[in-house]
Amino acid sequence: MRITAWWRGISPRRRLLMGGVAVVVVAVLVAAVLATTGTSAAPRAGTPDQDKPGPVLLVPGYGGGQGALNELAARIRQATGRSTEVLTLADDGTGDLVEQAGVLAEAVENAYARGAPSVDVIGYSAGGVVARLWVSRDGGDHQARRVITLGAPMHGTGLAAAGGALVPGGCPTACVQLAPGSTLLRELAKEPIPATLPWLSVWTERDETVTPPESARLDGAVNVALQQICPGNQAGHGDLPTDPAVTELVLQALGTSPLEAPAECLSS
Repeated sequence: MRITAWWRGISPRRRLLMGGVAVVVVAVLVAAVLATTGTSAAPRAGTPDQDKPGPVLLVPGYGGGQGALNELAARIRQATGRSTEVLTLADDGTGDLVEQAGVLAEAVENAYARGAPSVDVIGYSAGGVVARLWVSRDGGDHQARRVITLGAPMHGTGLAAAGGALVPGGCPTACVQLAPGSTLLRELAKEPIPATLPWLSVWTERDETVTPPESARLDGAVNVALQQICPGNQAGHGDLPTDPAVTELVLQALGTSPLEAPAECLSS
């Protein structure tokens, strides 16, 4: 009775303020419990509904540059109205690719915690290998609705091997991991992508960074060599995120229709 009388004696404005504080305290306590119990907002089983597209997360390549991906992200927002985020990778994108996959995993977790029905991931260059690591080892097989990789050195690139040979000790961790035959890539080769996960891998035959360009070919994915559908296209490795034809491929792949290789160029 005393508590009731005390509460009635408080002004309505003060009651509202105290109620707001209580809500914040409860939210903090719930977050703390989730953190200590390891409960995840992101699904750990099943697969996302293909008819419920959510945010799009874009993973930069080696060096972590975001400029071209920001352009692609803006185009996706404009065309689809979906939220997009270009990730900032650890160690400027030159550190351990496994740790970079952890950055992606955290971003996905945050998206689901905010109520996303699914996530789509776009990995450019080494960012495609990061996406594959996440799918294989961090629950991405249950959390990704679709994955798109652009010029991703899934089987390594001779450029990384050459860099390590020319400057002994001067090849950062990611550089070592991207050399053909590296321990990381050999292990990944034993981990096929899930048959239930739509995956589009696009590359350009004019790639001089990922060598050979066909290193981007991935078993189980829809593989598209740009010049096979757009003869004469001059896009190099650095042009992939902003090339109009590639952008149209990406926008089509982000839809809800079954993922398949186009029969013709989607842009002039």
